[in-house]
Amino acid sequence: MKRFAILLVCAASIWAQRPSNPALLVPQEAPPLDYVAVPNPLPVPDAAAMGASSDVTFDAKGHLYVLSRGAKPLTEFDENGKFIRAFGDGLFTRSHGIRIDKDGNIWATDVGAHTVMKLSPNGDVLLTLGTKGKAGEWNEAAGSQLFNEPNDIVIAPNGDLFITQGHTPGAGKGDPRVLKFDKNGKFIKSWGGKGTEPGKFDVAHGIAIDAKGLLWVTDRENQRIQIFDQDGKYIREIKYAGLPCSLDIGKQYIYMVNGFAGQLLRMDLDGKVLAATGKPGAAGTWGEFGEAHFIAVSPKGEIYVADSVNRAVQKFVKK
Repeated sequence: MKRFAILLVCAASIWAQRPSNPALLVPQEAPPLDYVAVPNPLPVPDAAAMGASSDVTFDAKGHLYVLSRGAKPLTEFDENGKFIRAFGDGLFTRSHGIRIDKDGNIWATDVGAHTVMKLSPNGDVLLTLGTKGKAGEWNEAAGSQLFNEPNDIVIAPNGDLFITQGHTPGAGKGDPRVLKFDKNGKFIKSWGGKGTEPGKFDVAHGIAIDAKGLLWVTDRENQRIQIFDQDGKYIREIKYAGLPCSLDIGKQYIYMVNGFAGQLLRMDLDGKVLAATGKPGAAGTWGEFGEAHFIAVSPKGEIYVADSVNRAVQKFVKK
């Protein structure tokens, strides 16, 4: 049993691609955040078969959806954290990012199958972008409509979709970029590619839209956020310590999770760090992370973080 547990930990580390460069694990310095972790925030029945959590999001009713890597990869909870249902059997190879549109449809990325799916509120597949199991280039002129490790998705008010891709870091790996589609899945354009200069990415991981309609992309191993307009014009970048993974942009603050540095950060609307909490730690220690992977803030102001290594979803509330 002990050997099996070690194998599970090793497998999780491989899947999560923990960086070998120790400089990427140095946390962001900041005053303490006035939030505290809640133990066991989302009790689920054994039959829910929820695995390692990949992403979290909310629908218009304030219901929480967790995307995980279990047998039933989609789990819904009501506004009070009560389990409602688990579904999505067999849909994913390696689930990664999730968003819900204004009609309640679920959009989810599969970094292992190289696809993005649109599901009805009941979980029926309405649309699949990309070809399952095939990585490549999205090039309409060449007749190629393939993703290369799609990570995250955000939906503009007019329904346009922006998808980040390129999960595997390092030279010669993946094709990190942003791809833009209309609400029906028609390709519009893309930008990015591998590099460290403005407009390029190492890993284009998370994406969010601010009140001005600008796109904030977490360029993880380049330790920065890059900001673009919706046509891909580069605006500016903000550098951080650690590994910026995902962010939630609210009316007053931006909250960001910092990967294997194990942090939850609060920032102002210009991206300046105001406070932080968390550190790397083992499963079962609430407020510590294996990998602080994706984040969502509830309508009540509660913060939920998907930890892809320690498996659990963590919940933080104001002290």
